[in-house]
Amino acid sequence: MVGYVVYGRGSFNQLDEILAPQRKANNPVIFLVDHFFENKPLASRIPLRGNDKIIFADVTYEPKTTYVDSLAQQLKEEFGTVSGIIGIGGGSTMDLAKAVALMMNNPGSSADYQGWDLVKKPGVYKAGIPTLSGTGAEVSRTTVLTGPTKKLGMNSDFTPFDQIVLDPELTADAPANQRFYTGMDCYIHCIESLEGTYLNEFSKSYGEKALQLCREVYVNKTGWDADSDDKLMMASYAGGMSIAYSQVGVAHAVSYGLSYLLGTKHGIGNCIVMNHLEEYYPSGVKEFKYMVEKNNIEIPTGICKGLSDEDFDKMINVSLGMKPLWENALGKDWEKIITREKLRNLYDKL
Repeated sequence: MVGYVVYGRGSFNQLDEILAPQRKANNPVIFLVDHFFENKPLASRIPLRGNDKIIFADVTYEPKTTYVDSLAQQLKEEFGTVSGIIGIGGGSTMDLAKAVALMMNNPGSSADYQGWDLVKKPGVYKAGIPTLSGTGAEVSRTTVLTGPTKKLGMNSDFTPFDQIVLDPELTADAPANQRFYTGMDCYIHCIESLEGTYLNEFSKSYGEKALQLCREVYVNKTGWDADSDDKLMMASYAGGMSIAYSQVGVAHAVSYGLSYLLGTKHGIGNCIVMNHLEEYYPSGVKEFKYMVEKNNIEIPTGICKGLSDEDFDKMINVSLGMKPLWENALGKDWEKIITREKLRNLYDKL
């Protein structure tokens, strides 16, 4: 679990104070910042000291192992080591920061660590500052990466951030569509966790609270305000915590295939899949469709149209590789339930 949490409007202004004890002589702090903020006011608020460096991370697509490796190698060549890596942005930026921090102290390629408990050494100090709410990346023990053969996280006890700063003011200017897609990532986390076979009282407690906050924002409210930003940021935190001791399910397992082959962003990919999962989450899908309509959001359709059999096989292979997700959703006999043919039919609908 994340060791230190600072929450509150304006808490980003405490960043210099937060980082001061982590600084080591001549070793810079590296700020990995979503490229969306290049030439924006937020970048000028970052407390640079000495030879600190801002790297505007290209998160047009979700992080690839090759990008992680190149960033880590660049930093090693330029500085030897660093005092810490600070990720400022959405889920992709925070995952990138976690992965680069780990690869500063672990040999080989980040692709070598895609799986469960393969990371053997702690990385350098790392902190996460979300500018979007919903992914739960700020508290999760994984960093989801697209590798040469699979999309899979570096899931380990060394992956979580050492510190997070939750400042709802940073999410105020997020585009409406993006805010909805990442918010629905949280909602879908909760549905999958609360209806999964891995459910326990820890995940249930956080999942129920996150679900309540999502409903307050997307079902009960009309219009967006500061209160919505506050609630969704805490929903994201609680939603991430709910899967720390459980797992996600069908929507995530299927969307990983879309992301691997088509580069579909995680939040929107989950929404595309959730739209067709009445068989698995009937009440959740019904409520999801209501929220889509109420918030005037358009979910893309037909994204798998025209794909080859080989393309479908690649997506199916990636999806079926997410064994804990399928087991959480369908139980230990999941392989008898979700056949390749059934999964192909689902992808055809997308």
